[in-house]
Amino acid sequence: MNISLNWLKDYIDLDGISLNEILDKLTIIGLEVEEVINQRASFNKIIVGYVKEKGKHPNADKLSVCKVEDGKNVYDVVCGAPNVEKGQKVVFAQIGAIIPNGGFEIRKAKIRGEKSEGMICSESELEISENHDGIMVLDESAQVGQNISEYFGLDDVIIDVAITPNRSDALSHIGIARDLAAVFGKDVKLPKITLIESDESAHNLASIEIENLTDCPRYSGKVVTGVEIKDSPKWMQQRLKNIGLRPINNIVDVTNYVLHEFGQPLHGFDLDTLAEKKIIVKSATKGEKFVTLDSKERELDEDDLMICDGEKSVAIAGVMGGENSEVNPNTKNVLIESAYFRPSAVRKTSKKLGLSTDASYRFERGTDPNITFIAAERAAQLIAETSGGKVAKGVIDVYPQIIPARKVLLRFSRISKILGYEIPKEEVKAIFSDLGMEVNSVSNEEISITVPTSRHDIEREIDLIEEVARIYGYDKIPNVEKVSITLDDKIDQSAFNDNLRQILTGLGFNEIITNSLLSDQIANKFGNGVGILNPQSSEMSFLRTSLIPGALNTLSKNINVKEKDLCLFEMGKVFNKSNEDNIKSFDDFVENEHLIMISTGQIEQNEWYSESRKSDIYDLKGNITSLLKSLKMETKVQIKNTQEENVFFDQYFELRFRKKSLVGTAGKLKKEFCNLLDVKQEVYCAIFDLEELKKIGANEVSFNELLRYPKVERDFAFILDKHIRNEDIIKTAYSQSSNLLKNIKLFDIFESDSLGESKKSLAFELEYYDESRTLEESEVDDDFWKLIEAIKTKFNAELRGK
Repeated sequence: MNISLNWLKDYIDLDGISLNEILDKLTIIGLEVEEVINQRASFNKIIVGYVKEKGKHPNADKLSVCKVEDGKNVYDVVCGAPNVEKGQKVVFAQIGAIIPNGGFEIRKAKIRGEKSEGMICSESELEISENHDGIMVLDESAQVGQNISEYFGLDDVIIDVAITPNRSDALSHIGIARDLAAVFGKDVKLPKITLIESDESAHNLASIEIENLTDCPRYSGKVVTGVEIKDSPKWMQQRLKNIGLRPINNIVDVTNYVLHEFGQPLHGFDLDTLAEKKIIVKSATKGEKFVTLDSKERELDEDDLMICDGEKSVAIAGVMGGENSEVNPNTKNVLIESAYFRPSAVRKTSKKLGLSTDASYRFERGTDPNITFIAAERAAQLIAETSGGKVAKGVIDVYPQIIPARKVLLRFSRISKILGYEIPKEEVKAIFSDLGMEVNSVSNEEISITVPTSRHDIEREIDLIEEVARIYGYDKIPNVEKVSITLDDKIDQSAFNDNLRQILTGLGFNEIITNSLLSDQIANKFGNGVGILNPQSSEMSFLRTSLIPGALNTLSKNINVKEKDLCLFEMGKVFNKSNEDNIKSFDDFVENEHLIMISTGQIEQNEWYSESRKSDIYDLKGNITSLLKSLKMETKVQIKNTQEENVFFDQYFELRFRKKSLVGTAGKLKKEFCNLLDVKQEVYCAIFDLEELKKIGANEVSFNELLRYPKVERDFAFILDKHIRNEDIIKTAYSQSSNLLKNIKLFDIFESDSLGESKKSLAFELEYYDESRTLEESEVDDDFWKLIEAIKTKFNAELRGK
């Protein structure tokens, strides 16, 4: 936002304060200065000159050689403008001047053999306008030698200030002045509003109704009659030009002037074009067409707020007026609109229509609902002064439910605790008073503040502390000579996740980050979806209920560009409703942190030493086992195969902590879910509940003494029915053997018709030893054959290789 320093001085006395100090303070208090344009410096060495003589250039038909006087000396200047004549007062750029348009420096030169000691400028070269047809000829009243910045009133400093979205109160000259007044200990001088009102009441000339009080809590109107539409005064035009606005006419210029003075957007209606001389604020009808001031037709719906008269719509509330009621050269009576609109309503309409204006920019961030009356009267005063109109008596003000100022309590001890240093209580009180806040009461412990309705950003105690800190000055924070820190162990909340990332990356997985918002259909397909208010689109209307859709979507996009072999992982939050009822509190939904590992395509490529191979469930299980080993959880988390039906997987296994609490599930994803996201390949994935995984903790690292006595190894293979699981064989082996059997491991699975129908062969390796002695062959054999008989009996198994 552009701020004029000269304009700013109308509201605060800045005498004796340098420009650099003003700029530094603005940035320190959170109003960052992005650019400074010093107009006087821009026109350095560009003055009013007098053309004493004009002669023809001897070597060029279209050039003239002029003698230009600067009040002291006479200079030869070569000029190519067709309108230069003897006796004119012109804009003369002396040697060393920098031309604003182009930024080139004027130097002494020879042009076609004739010396030139300066330049006679056009409006375009000065960036005053785009006119470059000829040189700029000045009035006879211009004083030769006067700096052109003084002649044009271009002696201002324009400060471009970046206003953060929460500081809508600073979107005006008075708003900036208020903050500077608090910093420099000055008073804010508000403009005096003195109205000479006619005997005719505004209520007899117009009426206002509000049907949608939610989106328009307040609407004020002021009437000025008998106006004459003409150019606004030069001082007003110049101020508007300085901040980058184009003067239009006295009525429009006044509304823009008050907007940048108070921060309250205004609109001027031609009262005679309003049917029934009435304003009705209501919602648009679906599909309604409306032509705005920029001559574009726009389609509206029920969510858009409109300003209407007795028959038709005349403006889009808070965004832009309509062509059918704009002020024109024939306008005689004006209704000034000064209203407060709900910020989110204006923002939604502005974004949907792709139409952003100075008014919508302010309404979106929140204006002051209790300043509409003052702004309307200020505009009426200026319109009467600039147009010769008469101000009707009174203000039409519809404000059924007053928006109260917020009261906030601040503890002095809290200031010290948050900032780390003491600020005198009297200074705290003075800061709030200087910022226009009302101090209700002060005690040794606390201060009660009434926050003005212009400060939407101040809601809590911490917000008041921020105000104290920025006005008191961050540069006053005392230096800390020493810092004490505790040597207690710190808990790094992200360490577990970071370790997971490192392990999974080492296993060949790539991390993805997907959108946490899903469509209604997808979210409820994978869980019990939690809808969000005011979604940007139907595709992002629910919080994600699972990490699977996002991962599948990533697979789909990669497969479409021929990247078919993928191993991916993601960590993120998922949200599910606790029941089918509407969400009324945080107890009605659950938030969990999950990890997904997902793979598809080839796990091995064709090489001279091996053939390609697709990834399968065993690869997934191997990666999970490696992950658990790296986390030192392999003895605590068991992988359990199951034949039970699962919502997501065709074949799957569970991961349980000590065979009880479920930590995760993994398997081959069902085709119906893959097809939903257009993935035609087989997909294997694992879902972990990270919160459960974090509770388990790693195994304690311990040292086991090396075995002093030899091990004895045996192996056997059985032909069994296909439905018998190897886990059952292992479990039976441990239960039927002595404590000499320390380990048993499956090392081969064989299936063939030669074994018999529905038969398979399982081969196991057994390991016997004792930590205190050497085993005898006979005792191992006894235990081994006893175990074989037990398995043959229990599983109707046949020992192979007898």
